[in-house]
Amino acid sequence: MSHTQYMAQAIALAKKGLYSTDPNPRVGCVLVKDGGVVGEGYHQKAGEGHAEVNALRAAGDLAKGATAYVTLEPCSHFGRTPPCSDGLIKAGVHEVVCAMQDPNPQVAGQGFAKLEAAGIKVTKGVLEEQARLLNPGFIKRMETGMPFVRLKMASSLDGRTAMQSGDSKWITGPAARADVQRLRARSSAIISGISSILHDDSSLTVRAKELGFEDQEFSEFVANRQPLRVILDSQGRLPKQAKVLQQRGETLVAVKHGVQVHVGIDVLPLNADESGLDLRALLKELANRQCNEILVETGATLAGQFIDKGLVDEMVLYMAPSFMGSEARPLLHLPINDMAEKHSLNIVDTRMVGDDIRLTIKF
Repeated sequence: MSHTQYMAQAIALAKKGLYSTDPNPRVGCVLVKDGGVVGEGYHQKAGEGHAEVNALRAAGDLAKGATAYVTLEPCSHFGRTPPCSDGLIKAGVHEVVCAMQDPNPQVAGQGFAKLEAAGIKVTKGVLEEQARLLNPGFIKRMETGMPFVRLKMASSLDGRTAMQSGDSKWITGPAARADVQRLRARSSAIISGISSILHDDSSLTVRAKELGFEDQEFSEFVANRQPLRVILDSQGRLPKQAKVLQQRGETLVAVKHGVQVHVGIDVLPLNADESGLDLRALLKELANRQCNEILVETGATLAGQFIDKGLVDEMVLYMAPSFMGSEARPLLHLPINDMAEKHSLNIVDTRMVGDDIRLTIKF
């Protein structure tokens, strides 16, 4: 097998940590010796062994003289676990083939340098593009100080999200709703606006029974790690009895400076203008809280503000095979007067999810 084939195997391993490693990156490692795999592992949970540690443990003495295929540069610093570069050196690996450099300033090439100083051959950039797709939020946070923002919306085929009365249950089918649960599960935080909360009394939680995984024990494990729920509530209208405040996990309420809210709620005061709260400052604060991927689930107005301010990295749009009519509410509140102002989109994936169409759009 070639470098790319073993690296593809390491990437497949890393994907197993999609819902559990936050705020750490998802990483996979495969150890190969004499043409065969002698050990493999992936980072399973923040605070536990990294991919290299788990692969070395699986290989035991067979790691000596092996080639390690790793999706991300082995760390070189002490965090909650010892440096993986030291572990590879101690195990006596012959070569390290890596997909990409770690964007974390605490590593950023130092792991490679340590390996090379110990006489270990280092090959870089194998399937780098595919490896970067594993960790869009971690990479963006490390490179820019901002999280990766994913906007989720659902509409009819004629681009409507609710009837004029506000009724929107259910536009899409159960398969699409399970897919949204998995988007929530991989996210560090979920953002919604107060209008959505007041109308739907949403919980904004990951629900084990709706994830669609065959392994129920794994579903429960994933659901135990609830993303941070973030409510944009500039005037402090969130009721004390709101469901979102009664769930497992934490809720953060962003308000306008000077607005009073309930005692005991985690509150983030923000500047505001005529368009609403300072969304860029909010995202910066979430990045400071080690949030990698943010899922925005909200109505047309707030969704339009995120797009208009250039804060969306990716949009996932579920379209149901139905028409809701011209009186129903539109997908976005995004005032555009001229064709020159239109937003051209890059659709990178189109697929059926149950009876619904899912579009993945890059901005």
